[in-house]
Amino acid sequence: MSPEDKPLVWLSGEIKTPPLSSEARVEAGFLLRQLQAGVRLSLPHLRPMPSLGARCYEVRVRDVRSTWRVMLRIDADAIVILDISRKTTKQTPRHVLEACRRRLRRYDELTEGR
Repeated sequence: MSPEDKPLVWLSGEIKTPPLSSEARVEAGFLLRQLQAGVRLSLPHLRPMPSLGARCYEVRVRDVRSTWRVMLRIDADAIVILDISRKTTKQTPRHVLEACRRRLRRYDELTEGR
């Protein structure tokens, strides 16, 4: 990691094996590392999530038996990880979106004025 790279701020979840396969864990780490370095990703790996807010995205990681969602926001000074969950439906469940919004509000309250 170079000094210009953005740190990861974990508000919820973790990427580990299990439940992810080691291949999926490596892919998730690679994609997050690219975002830290400022690489612009697009579909199929990165999908905008305007329902969460500005600069919010879903990173999709394919696994042997399922796909994983890493919900995040790209701030000027950090990549904020909001949630990691198995993708079981076409649409992101409402409770996941609400939890992510709640975490973002709390994070913004705590970091305001930094």
